[in-house]
Amino acid sequence: MTAYAAATATNSSYNTILDSATPGEGDKPAKTTVFAYRDVLTQLWLLDPIPGWAPPNSAFTRLQQTPKHHLADPALAARLLGASRDSLLAGDRGTLSPRDGTMLGALFESLSALTIRVAAQNAEATTWHLRTGNGDHEVDLIIERADRKVLAVEVKLSGTVTDKDTAHLRWLAARLGSNLLDSVVVTTGEYAYRRSDGVAVIPLALLGP
Repeated sequence: MTAYAAATATNSSYNTILDSATPGEGDKPAKTTVFAYRDVLTQLWLLDPIPGWAPPNSAFTRLQQTPKHHLADPALAARLLGASRDSLLAGDRGTLSPRDGTMLGALFESLSALTIRVAAQNAEATTWHLRTGNGDHEVDLIIERADRKVLAVEVKLSGTVTDKDTAHLRWLAARLGSNLLDSVVVTTGEYAYRRSDGVAVIPLALLGP
């Protein structure tokens, strides 16, 4: 569980997670053994991965299907990693390498995902993530309704949003057209507003029923 906590909000491979769980050990457990433990933790809802999106259309040719790792609650991940307020605010990148961004950013994304997934399940929608095969484009959360129309969500550990932060959302909008209901960036800011490019900016603190 600690190895999966270290992989929070990443697409880390099986081998990366195994090495994180068994550092310095030459005799690694068999994949069948590890998968059995993983499956039990998932059935207990301790691991709550977000699967890769696979839309049934030709707008995309190669999308990664590797799940994005999350625990049931980011507080559990922080506790398992021994993350403190000071270490997170100091920009600790966590024990899993390599990682894009800080551990605080990963936990914020995980908290955002938890909040949004609860609302999506209540609306009978499915939550995915999107990442192209070569990693050029990535969208943190894809909320898909039964009619295949989607809400795209990016998560940013900041109170401000730039054009660079909405680039992947604009890329997705160009490919989905009317099948995209809306695009959102979830932030740490105070105010919700809509940018000139049409992307909505919503603080996580304002998300709720």
